[in-house]
Amino acid sequence: MSRWAWVWRVVSRRLWFRAAAFSLAAVVLALLAPLVAPLVPYTLGAKIGADAVDNILGIIASSMLAVTTFSLTAMVSAYGAATSNVTPRAVALLVEDSTSQNALSTFLGAFLFAIVGIIALSTGFYGQQGRVLLFVGTIALIGVIVVTLLRWIQHIALLGRVHDTIMRVERAGIGAAERMQHRPRIAGLAVPPLPESARPVRCAGRIGYVTNIDVAELGEAMAGCGGTVQLAVLPGSFVDPGRVVAWVVGGDAGVEARIAKAITVERDRSFDHDPRFGLIVLSEIASRALSPAVNDPGTAIAVLGAQLRVFDKMARVEGQPADDRVVFPALEIEKLVVDAFRAIGRDGAGTVEVAVKLQKTLAALAAVAPDWAAAARHAAEDAKARARVALTTEEERLAVVRAFEDWPD
Repeated sequence: MSRWAWVWRVVSRRLWFRAAAFSLAAVVLALLAPLVAPLVPYTLGAKIGADAVDNILGIIASSMLAVTTFSLTAMVSAYGAATSNVTPRAVALLVEDSTSQNALSTFLGAFLFAIVGIIALSTGFYGQQGRVLLFVGTIALIGVIVVTLLRWIQHIALLGRVHDTIMRVERAGIGAAERMQHRPRIAGLAVPPLPESARPVRCAGRIGYVTNIDVAELGEAMAGCGGTVQLAVLPGSFVDPGRVVAWVVGGDAGVEARIAKAITVERDRSFDHDPRFGLIVLSEIASRALSPAVNDPGTAIAVLGAQLRVFDKMARVEGQPADDRVVFPALEIEKLVVDAFRAIGRDGAGTVEVAVKLQKTLAALAAVAPDWAAAARHAAEDAKARARVALTTEEERLAVVRAFEDWPD
């Protein structure tokens, strides 16, 4: 994704952005009525008094302020519940929820529309024809408010709940997998060796996580100098001033600066281009569910299903690079499997239902991606060994062993 497209994507998902856009549109709509007023028949304008519109706008203004305050309170409560019961890393997905943002923006925009309309009516800004347009706009706004309220009531009942958050993280992981530039590989299939003339590129003065790489910018930079660039980081990699982020062949210091600028580094990790982060967050949800304070193995089992769907999408991604002059590092499947399943195997070792489900999930992963079977089997062996130590009865241990032995040959 280009750097400017990434900036727009980040800004447009901020809570304030949509609220500000809706509010501005509402104010503009309220002020446009006098410009269109000459098109309205005078006799129609005389039938609608200023008091009729003013009363309706007064009701909207008072009610929408209360609804906006309630919506903010409900959203903050949902964020707090997700932080306490799921994982803090998933809260970013709740904040970016489009339904919540649309509801809050609609309520705030309706409030501002009513306030501007009341002020304009009190100053005689509209005239008789303008009042007709304001009345029609108010009726249309009431329809939008009713539809938004119905959707919001249904949505707020699920916002921040464990199952809803798991689905959001799963969708984020699948979306990131669809945007990958290449399919994950086993460690033995790494990138070709670096040429002796390759020069290191560092992001001096920046510390944080890679969230976006502007592949088009890298391709243009290499096309101008006739060289190649081999990236040393992927979205999700942690960068410090001393870490090499890329190796470049050809070009000059200006090309190196363009390469460094094309790699976006931010304080927090992002789901957009980092499926590994989605798998880690899902694993955190399962680990918290398996803690003695929560003791919810059903959530851990649901997480294993979500992780398998993310892996299935990653296995089916073709991942053709956008430019042959830009070489990506290997996203090693061994590390992905460890990040996804090791914590669940450790924390769920003493729960036979989770231990058996983990064996079946890893067997399914091996069937989905035969090239990844070795990594999946190694994780299954580790989980089996942990379960044999943690389980208290021989029957439960045998259940895990039988699940492991049911692996297809």
